[in-house]
Amino acid sequence: MNQHDFLIALLVFLVAAVVAVPLARRSGLGAVLGYLLAGAAIGPFALRLVTDVESILHFSEFGVVLMMFVIGLELEPRKLWALRRSIFGYGGAQLAACALVIGVTAALAGAPWQVALVAGLGLALSSTAIALSTLTERNLFGTPAGAASFGILLFQDIAAIPMIALLPLLATHGAEGAAAPGTTGWLAAGKAVAVIGLVVAGGRYLVRPALRFIARTDMREMFTAFALLLVVGIALMMDAVGLSMALGTFVAGVLLADSEYRHALEADLEPFKGLLLGLFFMAVGMSIDFAVLARSPWLVLGLVAAFVAAKTVVLALLAKHFAIARGQRLLFALLISQGGEFAFVVFGVAGGAGLVPRETEALLVLVVALSMVATPLLLLAYDQLVAPRLGGRRARPDEAITPQDNPVLIAGFGRFGQIIGRLLYSQGVGVTVLDHDPDQIEFLRQYGLKVFYGDATRLDLLEAAGIARARILVVAIDGMDESLQLIDRVRERFPELQIYARARHVSHVYQLKDRGVHLFEREMFEGSLMLGRRVLEGLGFDPAEARNVALRFRRHNIQAIDRFYPHYTDQKKLVSLARQARDELEEMFRQDREQRRQREEAEWT
Repeated sequence: MNQHDFLIALLVFLVAAVVAVPLARRSGLGAVLGYLLAGAAIGPFALRLVTDVESILHFSEFGVVLMMFVIGLELEPRKLWALRRSIFGYGGAQLAACALVIGVTAALAGAPWQVALVAGLGLALSSTAIALSTLTERNLFGTPAGAASFGILLFQDIAAIPMIALLPLLATHGAEGAAAPGTTGWLAAGKAVAVIGLVVAGGRYLVRPALRFIARTDMREMFTAFALLLVVGIALMMDAVGLSMALGTFVAGVLLADSEYRHALEADLEPFKGLLLGLFFMAVGMSIDFAVLARSPWLVLGLVAAFVAAKTVVLALLAKHFAIARGQRLLFALLISQGGEFAFVVFGVAGGAGLVPRETEALLVLVVALSMVATPLLLLAYDQLVAPRLGGRRARPDEAITPQDNPVLIAGFGRFGQIIGRLLYSQGVGVTVLDHDPDQIEFLRQYGLKVFYGDATRLDLLEAAGIARARILVVAIDGMDESLQLIDRVRERFPELQIYARARHVSHVYQLKDRGVHLFEREMFEGSLMLGRRVLEGLGFDPAEARNVALRFRRHNIQAIDRFYPHYTDQKKLVSLARQARDELEEMFRQDREQRRQREEAEWT
């Protein structure tokens, strides 16, 4: 390919991505599907704007290599250890169960054992890019379903490495007529172990000094250049002994993740991460043989439907043992029900090693690609059809609360309310809790906490919960409007009841004070202040001095709120007071620094 052809191909890639990806995102299908569709459109089986099959394969391999480098770069040993249960426990169970079900089904359908094995292993893998993107968009990382999904995906990324490396050895061992097949396999395995050991040892003793030398040049772009040099060098070493280059790039990424310069490298490579993954998916889209779909459309669609359904059922059954709430099990299963990007590599390696016929390889690739296309559509169907019913199920009638006689009633038992409740519970203080999240209630009741389902803003439920006999009401509801509505109703019915409230921000504080609530805590203020104090200590401040600075800042902030409160509806006056308070705080700290300097000079004289 000459320079002119390269520039034309680059232009085609960029135009296709810029057109297809935003349209897919706006349609709710996701960026990954947009890249796949763009690659399919410009590939040799559609518009034929790019027809060189070898170039497509090179693009695809380069995308996998770079993606593996990014995954390795983000894999910290501490993170791996903290997630060991969800990674190795959940991930191992998922991979084994899905591979067994798919492989056995393929064998019963008449497939040779080599094809059944490759299909089971390859189709058990899920798409890291699609699933992680969906978890981010839906803010599910903090949920049990999100944590389990992330652990499983991470285990799959790790498991794909030996899977890809061992398939050629399996083919070598099983080749008929080969001289001393066992010896050949062990020799290849020995070479692989030797090269991996050389890479690890070299990384431990050479990578850090090299990075230190590059850092002294004060040339930021050299970090990127060195990363690429390391990737290409190790990849070529792996390729020389017959292993997948993806294994080498993964090791290279882990080596850089273990260095003290990891964050600088991540910052330099982050802008390229999305484009590199996009390049990979476009290459995958271009390599899909739609002629197979045209020849046997019902066979292909039937295999896709059967594959996604089988994997969804297996994952939904496993979710019961993964501490995932009942209402999230189907969503969890759909998130990782598709085939994964590494399946393309597994099938390619297996096809090249002769384990799978080329026609079967093309069919499996097409099934995986269409399952990836199906995932955004299934999630849209879930949102439209299943989620509303689950929401209706969650909106069940409030529970009939038996009369309670506890001194404290907590309305809302999320992150904020739980800390209060656990503290009181540890000291033997009777607490009655009202919350509207049934999954949360089901989870907390397993630990013996007395939590009732219901709308805490309803006075009849509050009375049934014993608010008339309670001494303190803790309002820890997430929504500001709901918390104010609750306080209004309680103040009218029980004017003598003490109310302690969670304040989301300063504006919420002012509205609480309007209602006579003066016992409140801003949810972020104290924690942020404490962390700021720790930062001062980390910078060399004396701990006592850092504490005094934090306390003075806290006192000044509270006084400023009290001073601003009468004028908080007057925007001009509020801005003027805020500027005045800022100037006062700066002057106060300037005087403190001056007094400290004078004390230090007096000590030296």
